[in-house]
Amino acid sequence: MMELKEKYHLQSIFALSRAEDIWAAIETILYSSGRRLHLKKRGDLPEIRAKQSIRGLVIDSSQSGLIVKYGKVTIPCKYKAKDLWLWDEEKAILAYLAEPELQDAHAVDQMSKGIITDTYRPCFASLVCKKIRGRLRVYVHITVEGKAISKRRKDNTPRHYYGKGNIGCDIGTQTIAYTSNTEVGLENLAERGNSIQHVERQEALILRAMERSRRAMNPNNYNENGTVKKGHKQWNFSKRYQKLRQRHQELCRIAAENRALAIREQVNHLRSLGDCFITEPQNAKKLQKRANPENPVDKNGRMKRKKRFGRSIKNRCPGYLQAKAKQLFESTGGTYVEVPILYRASQYDHTSDSYIPKKLSQRMYHLTDGTKVQRDWYSSYLLYCINKTYTQINKLKCQSNFAFMYQKEKTLIEEIIRSRKKIMNSGIRTV
Repeated sequence: MMELKEKYHLQSIFALSRAEDIWAAIETILYSSGRRLHLKKRGDLPEIRAKQSIRGLVIDSSQSGLIVKYGKVTIPCKYKAKDLWLWDEEKAILAYLAEPELQDAHAVDQMSKGIITDTYRPCFASLVCKKIRGRLRVYVHITVEGKAISKRRKDNTPRHYYGKGNIGCDIGTQTIAYTSNTEVGLENLAERGNSIQHVERQEALILRAMERSRRAMNPNNYNENGTVKKGHKQWNFSKRYQKLRQRHQELCRIAAENRALAIREQVNHLRSLGDCFITEPQNAKKLQKRANPENPVDKNGRMKRKKRFGRSIKNRCPGYLQAKAKQLFESTGGTYVEVPILYRASQYDHTSDSYIPKKLSQRMYHLTDGTKVQRDWYSSYLLYCINKTYTQINKLKCQSNFAFMYQKEKTLIEEIIRSRKKIMNSGIRTV
């Protein structure tokens, strides 16, 4: 980094911040689950960060509000007037910048009494560049000390309410089933705005047009059978191809934003139902890996497919939902619990007190006493009926609450069928 600092005439704080980011990535390989370094691609927009609020990107206040100074350049921080949360955050940061010594002294005094206070001290700022609808936009990310201010409505009522009780949640590759004291649910993951099937179709059409254009402009890079030649090649891209690539990037950006917003809405709704989130350990990465069957050839002599759940996980992001749930429940005084592997919620039958293995394709099945249940919801119910030590299924609670919860599940399925809502891999037919 010292050589790059001298070559590009960077301030030392930018070189230090980038060196810390690189070392954090290397640490994941040396001491965690990381396998390789991921480098920035050519053409990616940069992120400028200075990990000190008084050097490089200086955070200061003015008559119009917060500003960020970079040398002689002053960048005002603007946001939508309707965003009450950003208005509250800016007000808290400006209050700290007006009297920083007094605020720090008060925080130290409270800490000596065993009380932790949120000072809202701006730690450092980052400039993030994004290309949205063909225009380059620059966002200021300010890292603030303390917990974020709770969101509110115009009438000063809380925007989100926090519930009490257990929430058993079974997270699949495309769906989520949950059971709480007041509500049961079975939903598709990341459903918001245009359906994911529509986005997939548009993306496939654009990629197909890009492939045709690329082959027409580079016929010498392909073999007679249509495969790409080996070795170094020179690629030429037409203006039509470049426009299609920009459309594809914009489509992927919109889809990613919609997925993130939909998952946050689902997590906030789950937090309003209870304060103890109970689920199984994360397995999205394992399901995303390609299969490696012992016998790669089937009975007809054809090669078996090695693909598993890559596209489903890419479009639905179950791991992101699990991470956001853990973050929200722990930051708001709740509890996040991952049950042991031997819990086996998808195999237990409380009517016979036994574990019965089932095929993955068996979405609706009958219990030993003949009761027909939906597999994902029943798994969430068994997670809901956990004991006080969060290690085993509470069999007495399963038997005493099942009749009441089963009626809720039947009402839920009837509503799904009536509204003709397609729940992926649920076994519920709406036609």
